[in-house]
Amino acid sequence: MIEYVLFVPAPLDRKGKPAFINANQRHHWAVKAEMTRNWRTMAKLAATNAGLPKGLERVHIVAYVNKANKRPYDAHNLYPTAKAAIDGLVDHGLIVDDLNDHLEGPDLRQGATREEAGITLTIKEIQ
Repeated sequence: MIEYVLFVPAPLDRKGKPAFINANQRHHWAVKAEMTRNWRTMAKLAATNAGLPKGLERVHIVAYVNKANKRPYDAHNLYPTAKAAIDGLVDHGLIVDDLNDHLEGPDLRQGATREEAGITLTIKEIQ
């Protein structure tokens, strides 16, 4: 089984802070769409720059949320962030779609504190 690890840096909001998409936030639809587009673009660029393969049949993804501080948070509230990043992997061509036939997960976990906030995706090719 082949495994890939990809760090996707968090896009920054207008104040220069990491713009995670939280399921508890109540943004205007246009603001949420922009945040989603930014994560999707960052993930596609990260996958392209890392030379991830294209056309894998089926993968399992674990998403580790990396914050730049040690304040407590609920990693599962950041599912919309992981979803947008996975859509970026689909845009890259890693898998043809994020339907259950091609994707198992994402499983969300608290990741290590990093200087640069983002998410680390562990991608395992499965049968």
